[in-house]
Amino acid sequence: MDTATVRQLKTELNGLDRNELIEIVLRLSKFKKENKELLTYLLFESDDEQDYIKEIKIEIDEAFEKINPNSYFYIKKSIRKILKSIKTYIRYSNVRETEVELLLYFCKKLRIMSPSMTRNQQLINIFSREIKNIEKKIKTLHEDLQHDYFHLLENLKS
Repeated sequence: MDTATVRQLKTELNGLDRNELIEIVLRLSKFKKENKELLTYLLFESDDEQDYIKEIKIEIDEAFEKINPNSYFYIKKSIRKILKSIKTYIRYSNVRETEVELLLYFCKKLRIMSPSMTRNQQLINIFSREIKNIEKKIKTLHEDLQHDYFHLLENLKS
């Protein structure tokens, strides 16, 4: 079975009535957790982006508290898991300011984490890779936001 293109799906969905669309969306939500999470964002959280960011920051805080500090192996594994979930939330939002803010917050938490990330090269690499990523994203924002976020980024680097 060949997968239809987005254009084909769009034209086909335009021909359906409201009840059929609801049926299809509900059926999609049953198959993958990501589909359900995206629907939750679109239906309930997309209208208040700041509240969405606040909820994710709370989730990041909780995840950092759960990190097992006994071994850098477990720390790295947990950090990668946290970063993966952040990237997923960013994909749901698709707002550049949200992306920059969440990545800045992640780097801030990584920077102040105990035990220090400076004792492990892989954690330093994750941190510097995300800093470079943030710099690229900031350059695509409005000038006023660029100034604010670059100031935050410089504070984080020092």
